[in-house]
Amino acid sequence: MSVITQAMILAAGKGTRLRPLTLETPKPLIEVGGQPLIVWHIKALQAAGITDITINASWLAHKLMDTLDDGSQYGVTIHWSVEDDEPLETAGGIFHALQTGKLQDAPFILINSDVWTTYDFKQLQNYELGADQRAHLLLIDNPEHNNSGDFAVNNGLVSEQPIGDADKYTFAGISVLSPRLVDGLVTGQSAALAPLLRQAMIKFQVTAEVITDNWIDVGTEARLTQINNFIETKGVGTHRGA
Repeated sequence: MSVITQAMILAAGKGTRLRPLTLETPKPLIEVGGQPLIVWHIKALQAAGITDITINASWLAHKLMDTLDDGSQYGVTIHWSVEDDEPLETAGGIFHALQTGKLQDAPFILINSDVWTTYDFKQLQNYELGADQRAHLLLIDNPEHNNSGDFAVNNGLVSEQPIGDADKYTFAGISVLSPRLVDGLVTGQSAALAPLLRQAMIKFQVTAEVITDNWIDVGTEARLTQINNFIETKGVGTHRGA
C-alpha cells in the first residue's frame, strides 16, 4: 500500500466575500479561534504525519509567506507556489505547482484553506487511488448556504445528478487527487477544478465518502462569527490542529 506523503493547500484567492477584512490580510491568515485559519490545517496535517505541504499564493502573497515562512515553526516543510498577478484558480494552481516542482507527481491531499473542520487527515493518508481513478472527495450534509448540494454518490461513485433516490451532498473542499486530473492544462492557464472533476465523473473516475465531522466554510463575516462562537462555547473537540 502506498502512503500519501504530501498535501496542497489552496490559498491564492482574494477572499472578496470577506472584505473589508481581506483588503489588508490574506483570507488564510484571518484568525479563527485565536490562530490563522490556515494554521489549523498545517498543524492537523503535521499531527497526521503529513509534513510535505505545498501552498499556492497570489493575493498578498508576501504577507502569507512572511507569516508561515518555510513551515519549520510547525514541524513541516512548506513549498511555496507563487502565482504572479492574477490567481490561476484551483486546477490552474495545481498544474502550476506540478510544473514548477513544488508539488510532486504523485497523489496528494488537497484542502481549501477557507474551511474549518475537525476531520482527521490521518484517515486519508493510506487512501490509494485506483489506476484510472482521478479523485476521491469528502462530502458533507448540505449546509444552509448550499442546501441544494453539489454532487450525488451512487455506489461510491460521484455524479453531478443523483440516480434514483440518492441524495446530493456538498463538497467539503477536501480530497485526494491524482495529478492526472489536470493533465490537459497548459502552462499559465487559469482553470477551475470543478469542470475537470465533472469530466472525470462521467468516466466513473471519481469516488467519495460522506463525513460527519464538524465543518464550516469560513467564506463570509457571518460564518466567521459563527465558527468563533462555536469554538468559544463548545471548544475544538477532536481537532488535531489546536
